[in-house]
Amino acid sequence: MMPMAAFSPRGESRAPWDRVLVTGGAGFLGSHLCTRLLDAGAEVDCLDNLSTGRAEKVAHLAGRPGFRFLERDISGPGCADALSGPYDLVLHLAGPASPGARPDRPVEALDAGSLGTRTALAVAGRDGARLLLASSPPVSPRTRGHAPDDADPVGPHRACAEAVRFAEALVAAHAGAHGSNAGIVRLFAGYGPGMRADGGGTPAALIEQAQAGRPVTVPGDGGGRHPLCYVDDMVDGVLLVAAGRSVRPVDIGGDEEPTAAEIARLVIELTGSDSPLVFVRDPEEGSVPPRPVTGFAREIFGWLPSVTWQDGLERTVAAFRGRREPFPAPGGQTTDGRAGEEWCA
Repeated sequence: MMPMAAFSPRGESRAPWDRVLVTGGAGFLGSHLCTRLLDAGAEVDCLDNLSTGRAEKVAHLAGRPGFRFLERDISGPGCADALSGPYDLVLHLAGPASPGARPDRPVEALDAGSLGTRTALAVAGRDGARLLLASSPPVSPRTRGHAPDDADPVGPHRACAEAVRFAEALVAAHAGAHGSNAGIVRLFAGYGPGMRADGGGTPAALIEQAQAGRPVTVPGDGGGRHPLCYVDDMVDGVLLVAAGRSVRPVDIGGDEEPTAAEIARLVIELTGSDSPLVFVRDPEEGSVPPRPVTGFAREIFGWLPSVTWQDGLERTVAAFRGRREPFPAPGGQTTDGRAGEEWCA
């Protein structure tokens, strides 16, 4: 259960893995993990089918010793054979969007959670590697008389939710039945440089609105709270859990919960925008947003967020100001980590 005591994820010591496979490595969180692992001395195979990931996110790693980019679908036939390894760690970030998403490719989302996770487990099992599944918070039931979304397996949000749930169940079953060294990390509201602006979440969409001079919109009265976790802190949490042997799902998320209105006002200030703050109808009114319970991550793994939401937002705005790439179109399947309120995109 305890992590390797000598490991510090912020580059103060060498990574305890010689070679790592990162599926979904060309997405937001995946690209940051690839960079951190290379900086810590590990070799990295970055696997991504680029359905929502972008090669540009790992272009800065091309040519670095020990880095290899593989454009393949983890759910596709023969993928395991192409991953020669041997690996010491498999970080499985290629998966469906958050349970609340409505994917435009529901079959691909279900394949990613089922076939993709089977492949990742098979590769890890073959090499005797630790596998860590990057997952998302469970769907919260609705209140105010609404039926819980998770009561209907064929409801509008169910493809992603069932894919996430099956992936977690499969990892837990392998750990219990076969003794696999496999674990789960649930990621909440990650943000930072490189995140997508099209997820409809906070704060990337707000930054894009402010920079474009459009109204900065927040749902409802703007009082909804967001447990923001800066990407560097999220990477720390993932790698600390990866270095342990925990099977139990571990929540990684921010301990600060600014309101949507507070985030929007700071975005307008940091961008120097003249955009007005506009309150719009909340399509999720009555829902119960998930909150991370990070006591386990803190007590067992020694994880503690170090970047305040204000500092993280300032760094994120600065990164958006300098980026040249167009904002990608929305997609259903994600390759990684947590844009806005999503653990994906």
